[in-house]
Amino acid sequence: MKRVLVLGGYGGFGGRISERLAALDFDVLVAGRSEDAARRFCQGRSGLTPAAVNRDVGLREALADLAPWTVVDAAGPFQGTGYDVPRACIEAGCHYLDIADARAFVLGVSTLDAAAKAGGVSIVSGASSVPALSGAVVRALASGMNEVRAIEIAISASSRASAGRSVTEAILSYVGKPIRLWRGGRWETGFGWSELRRQGFEIDGHLPILPRLVGLADVPDLDLLPDRVAGRPTVTFRAGAEYDLQNRALGLAGWLVRLGWLADLRPFAPIARWVQQRLRRWGSDRSGMVVRLFGQTGSEFVEHRWTLIAEQGCGPEIPCLAAPILLTRLRDGALIPGARDAGDLLSSEDFTKAFAPMPVLQETRIITLPPPLYAQVMGDRFMALPQAVRRLHEVVRDGSASGRAEVTRERTWAARAAAALFRFPAAGEDVPVHVAFTEREGVETWTRDFAGRRFQSRLSRRGPLLIERFGPLRFGFELPNDDGGLSMSLKRWRIGPLPLPTILAPHSPAREWAEDGVFQFDVPIRAPLMGLIVRYRGWLKPD
Repeated sequence: MKRVLVLGGYGGFGGRISERLAALDFDVLVAGRSEDAARRFCQGRSGLTPAAVNRDVGLREALADLAPWTVVDAAGPFQGTGYDVPRACIEAGCHYLDIADARAFVLGVSTLDAAAKAGGVSIVSGASSVPALSGAVVRALASGMNEVRAIEIAISASSRASAGRSVTEAILSYVGKPIRLWRGGRWETGFGWSELRRQGFEIDGHLPILPRLVGLADVPDLDLLPDRVAGRPTVTFRAGAEYDLQNRALGLAGWLVRLGWLADLRPFAPIARWVQQRLRRWGSDRSGMVVRLFGQTGSEFVEHRWTLIAEQGCGPEIPCLAAPILLTRLRDGALIPGARDAGDLLSSEDFTKAFAPMPVLQETRIITLPPPLYAQVMGDRFMALPQAVRRLHEVVRDGSASGRAEVTRERTWAARAAAALFRFPAAGEDVPVHVAFTEREGVETWTRDFAGRRFQSRLSRRGPLLIERFGPLRFGFELPNDDGGLSMSLKRWRIGPLPLPTILAPHSPAREWAEDGVFQFDVPIRAPLMGLIVRYRGWLKPD
């Protein structure tokens, strides 16, 4: 019988993992800082033996005395910790597995790969909801898609099923802190628990979880998935508690960190736990997770969506499923030595089998998306455009393009003031250009970056017109086309809801076409009495 030492083995997640391993006929040592707590947990549970092991003090001696086959680290939190435990395991010749969701920790475990191979042991990090479960689901959803443009993942825990202190500390460690995000074709910066949005969890034929607020979370998937999915998609991950009050309070508290008034929010973990305990009695027992992939299958734009609803308070069981599956694989000799994350080690079928005896609902949907915005405005004429022009306007959720431009600016004070108001680019002959496209519910946001100077507009459809919005100004364009490309013909403009005379409107006979398969643009912007404000022309290629 294989001996497994579970650090934090009597905690919220560790206790569940210990019981699951005992049911699989492992010899389980339940360890932690308190031997009394370990004894109380093991009392009346077969297959579990208490052990006093502090992972921070005397671990190497304990490993030598106990001689475990594998160590499972379920103690947490892993944010800001080093690799003393897996290194001690390599030295002791035993395998190691953890349930970490800390981004830097999980990504950095590969630095132990050479030592693990030399020692003939397996070191696996992230055997939890992320990146093990999320990675398995993303691979399943991506199957059959020829390109994935965006991946969006969200998790919302019920108040009654919330986990313990280490989870609270892990969340508070990044609230308000910068989070590196791959979106718009390059690395951008978000902030922990910002950009709150509502996310619903719906499965046909079952009571849905009504939309809950979720905010940006810092997880390994943000680094792992762009490199592992065809198309290098934008990846966002959001998490949230059940109540709006909790999420909004965390979002507001995050500003104290963003403004530099606090280093982080971890000292407030006891207060957060106290509030959580007070709210439990009114909460539901349903947690949810959703994974959404946006992209193309053949010529269709699609969303592949997987939804999970954990009922009867079993949400905390979900992060505990991957570790027993992987240890069974390890026992069977199916894992080779080395150090790696768990993001591509399991399949969605592995988890479906684990869900079977649990009150867990899951569903996969394939949703055909509406045509892109420009296709909606132009109708059948859109397909007559050159491929390079069409490709740039086939915006599904997120996209980007890069190129070069020549920028001309008029030097009069009025033109300079207008250009400054809209943040138009400075003059230059060979200016690097990056355009990020974001689409939500048929509305596109274009963020144009000319050598670090950004300006933004929002595009939508109103009947036969393309509406472009710069702040309170709205411009309505027709999009006539010919064999070479398309142009923009201004038909109306407004400030808010107020129509303005077209004779006073800025004039922008913009044109787009293709040369040698490359998208070209020429955008001159003139105004009555001012003349030329700015003109930028050049080329772009989708990233």
